Amino acid sequence: MTLTVARPEANEGVVTDALVRVTNLRIAFGAGPEVVTGVDLEIRRGEVLAIVGESGSGKSVTTRSLVGLAGDTAHVRADRFEVLGEDVSGHGEKDWRRLRGVGVGLILQDALTALDPLRTIGREVAEGLTSGPRVSRRERAARVDDLLRSVGLDVPEVRRRQRSFQLSGGQRQRALIAAALAGDPDLVIADEPTTALDVTVQAQVLDLIVAQARAGRAVILVSHDLAVVSAVADRVLVMREGRIVESGPVRQVIDDPRAPYTRALIDAVPRGSARPPVVADDRTPVVSAAGLTKSYRVLGRPVTAVGDVSFDVRPGEVLGVVGESGSGKSTIASMLTGLTRPDAGELRFLGAPHPAAAHIGQIGLVAQDSVASFDPRYLVGEVIAEALDAAGLPSGRSGSASRAAEVRRLLDAVHLPADVAGRHPRELSGGQRQRVNIARAVGARPRLIVCDEPVSALDISVQAQILELLRELAETGDLALVFISHDLAVVRQLCHSLLVLHRGRVVEQGPARDVFASPSSPHTRALLDSIPTLRSAADRTDPADPAPARKSSDRA
Repeated sequence: MTLTVARPEANEGVVTDALVRVTNLRIAFGAGPEVVTGVDLEIRRGEVLAIVGESGSGKSVTTRSLVGLAGDTAHVRADRFEVLGEDVSGHGEKDWRRLRGVGVGLILQDALTALDPLRTIGREVAEGLTSGPRVSRRERAARVDDLLRSVGLDVPEVRRRQRSFQLSGGQRQRALIAAALAGDPDLVIADEPTTALDVTVQAQVLDLIVAQARAGRAVILVSHDLAVVSAVADRVLVMREGRIVESGPVRQVIDDPRAPYTRALIDAVPRGSARPPVVADDRTPVVSAAGLTKSYRVLGRPVTAVGDVSFDVRPGEVLGVVGESGSGKSTIASMLTGLTRPDAGELRFLGAPHPAAAHIGQIGLVAQDSVASFDPRYLVGEVIAEALDAAGLPSGRSGSASRAAEVRRLLDAVHLPADVAGRHPRELSGGQRQRVNIARAVGARPRLIVCDEPVSALDISVQAQILELLRELAETGDLALVFISHDLAVVRQLCHSLLVLHRGRVVEQGPARDVFASPSSPHTRALLDSIPTLRSAADRTDPADPAPARKSSDRA
């Protein structure tokens, strides 16, 4: 990253409590056009500044430039560029490393790539403690356990001895947040910090992050979740195509948006009542589970990931599977797709024992981690074409033409331009990669699609489009969907029936409309009460209250 700063005039005023002062920020990559143009940033101690916008709006590269991580080919220019009171225009990598971790804590969206798979979670978190006074190994371990516990990780004395690939997506994200806070930084940059978290832990982590600001630090929150932003932010910057289209106090922006783009983002926030159940008919369920049980050994201890779980999913039905991180949701997905065999119980697909080789191609998977699910050697078109081959698309010259046309159709269905087919997944944003993931799953024309957190990485407007696409797919009548998510607002909008898990066991199940309207389990009620909702000025009477609004009246 190269940084060019025009020196400010000597008589310009100085805001002493501002931790970040950036004026007229411009960012380009190589010889390409500017991806960020004319952005001004100022954040003071005790403040939470939210930056919102869709994928590709420039919000992440803007915040990464504050810690020297915009990219090797990035050209960063500004009229003023100060971070923590330092003019960083002359910073080399050694200077940036001194700033990162201790002065500035960075919470990235993709925990799997941010955490070193060769190091334990304890070592990752403890790295941020090296700048403080020397302490004993026991004291360091106790501090790590406290940090892991503060972000909602259970049995921290076990978790700190595990590695990132041994944790669920939500657990990895919590470990990453603990590592970012370990150095007690003055500025916390949180880039989609709660994307992979269930609602109860999301509320806990948001409280923890906002508490950093209330203690005199500053927080920059990058998020596509306007409900979260409306609950915790003091000010909001709305970005589109590298420019700020609206800014102001959170109450003003949410209650009275000036820009049509901001209004469109607000209108896309999930709302509405739960869907009625699918009418039962005489057709064989697409998938049936009876008494599914699966256990693992974690550091020598037996852990029941799924215990005695039963359900049916009929044609045209969307079954929502919800629960906190580590509740067994992804283990169920793994068994449904044939990647994991249950220790006990029976799983049937279209009436036949499952898994079976004959079912390959009839079950699609939209995985939570789109990066890990793609072959890095393949272009996007090849990723999707592989699924089309599994569906039996004709080969040869005419087959190749048909395959290319079908790839274009699928990209259009998930709202991606045709030229994406010639790009590598690593060149796409997180939201774009997830849309490719969905296109690939749909392309094989399956009878069952297992969606494991399919929209958690998507912008709010694209999320609405993808949910509509999934709804249309289910309403064809033959396709069944299992929709695994921690976002209960999304589940309420899409699913006909609901399965609520807690520590691997079912605590409640039934029609989604009934569960949302009148939950019988205390655990379900706690989940529903933690759903963040878009807050207006009338809802948020105390500006110092960091807790997201949760409205039980929205359940029905």
